[in-house]
Amino acid sequence: MSDRAPQGPETASRKIAAILRAAIDRGDLQPGDKLPSERELAATHEVARNTAREAVRQLAETGLVVAEHGRGVFVRTKPRLMRFGQRRYSKKLRDETGVSPFHAEVIAQERTPNAYMTSIDQVVPPPEIAERLGVSDDTPSVVCRENWYFADAEPMQRGVTYIPWDIAKDSVLGRSDDLGPGDLYARLEDKGHLITYTREEVTARMPTPEEVAGLHLPDGVPVLVVLHTGLDQDRRPFEVTEFVMRADYTGLDYTMKVDE
Repeated sequence: MSDRAPQGPETASRKIAAILRAAIDRGDLQPGDKLPSERELAATHEVARNTAREAVRQLAETGLVVAEHGRGVFVRTKPRLMRFGQRRYSKKLRDETGVSPFHAEVIAQERTPNAYMTSIDQVVPPPEIAERLGVSDDTPSVVCRENWYFADAEPMQRGVTYIPWDIAKDSVLGRSDDLGPGDLYARLEDKGHLITYTREEVTARMPTPEEVAGLHLPDGVPVLVVLHTGLDQDRRPFEVTEFVMRADYTGLDYTMKVDE
């Protein structure tokens, strides 16, 4: 079967993009491989260079390839960072590693974690956060902690954590990024709230301009949004975190008991 593109620049560009996408899916083009140049694609498929350029643009918009100035266009390397659903919050893992859930799962996947806090403030919570925590949505009833997370220096996710002020006040939780051994959940346990149950609501959407910049997202790549609620031994909600993750670099791994 010929790979020659049909006539018509719009149809032809889609056909060329589909041929290249199939080559990537089959493994004929591996992560890191260089795509044929626009001149080579135009000659192979007997189209104008503008048509070949449009085909490559379509691949870039879906996050399959990336252009490197002066070098060419390459198939993107997309190592998936798996997010452990049930295990990531276990006390055993926290005691063994002494680090946050994100750091523990990145290290377990033989990569190098990093994170930094951009803000910590006492704020009025958004209504959906106030509802989940059972606090007022018209007073500064929570502390808000914003962090950005990296694996091998690549931005992976943004996390915004809300903790009721009556828990965070007079604690490092309400004023500092230096949380000590065990990180956030160890300090919450110090306050009498052992994470025992979790609720996680997972959705997907296109990113905001801030998220595109902060996560270094190529055109066309969506984000996964995990709205996590931590509940303690008394089933009291004591923290909510909204994680915004780049969908091309993230996988979710959940193990759970099925209801009888």
